[in-house]
Amino acid sequence: MRFWHDTRLLNLLANALIGLALTSLLAAGGWWLVHRPGHELHRVTIDPMAGTELRHVSSLLLGQAVRQRLKGNFFTVDLDAVRAGFEQVPWVRRATVRRVWPNGLAVAIEEHRPLALWGDAGLLNTFGEVYTANLAEAEEEGDLPHFAGPPGSQQRVLTRYEELRRWVAPLGRTPQTLVLSARYAWAAQLDDGTRLMLGRDQGLPIEERVVRWVSAYPRVSARLSERVQVVDLRYPNGFAVRAIGGAPAASGQGDSASLRYSGGAALMAVLSE
Repeated sequence: MRFWHDTRLLNLLANALIGLALTSLLAAGGWWLVHRPGHELHRVTIDPMAGTELRHVSSLLLGQAVRQRLKGNFFTVDLDAVRAGFEQVPWVRRATVRRVWPNGLAVAIEEHRPLALWGDAGLLNTFGEVYTANLAEAEEEGDLPHFAGPPGSQQRVLTRYEELRRWVAPLGRTPQTLVLSARYAWAAQLDDGTRLMLGRDQGLPIEERVVRWVSAYPRVSARLSERVQVVDLRYPNGFAVRAIGGAPAASGQGDSASLRYSGGAALMAVLSE
């Protein structure tokens, strides 16, 4: 046969066989090296991510997460599975996992930082993300404000909270409750118990309504014998307030706001033209 006399083809065949043999040898050597007993995982270090600290993460739960996901050795362990295990632990927002030669793993943990209670049993972190954890632990340093809203509205509620806190700051008050209804109407309660009916983001902007009330409120409240309980800011040219006792003080002349009853314990503060 001519094949056996073709030097070029014979050289190509020889090179292919040599290459296959070397590849098999390397694969076998690699398998042997990877499965050597000396590469079994013996050490897992857990630290907070840079610029953060760990306050609530349980070492017991972290240890359980490691044991459940730590399959294989230094070379074969699934880092994504280990990371996912850590991120299922309460209070863990994010985790990174890397190998440390010759038989260890280094884990960095970022905790959730609670900003508010959300809905019936959730928590909202500083990134506007809802998570589940022990509510008592979340309020170890003091009561948290309470937010609620339709699914997916967390960032919107968080932004409105920061705005409202800035708008009412001149009164020395802070929002303690903020709710966005299913019809996207806003309501809030301040730390002194005053409830604010803010309405929807249509017509006169909510910011203008709140700022107008904050400006007029000291003069209005001075005429009331009891603390204001509810403030309705859904009016285009003023606001309504309801005091606990319901009896307003006498209205003076020449003020920038005047008072008139609108029934029962409620009264309307209408800005003068």
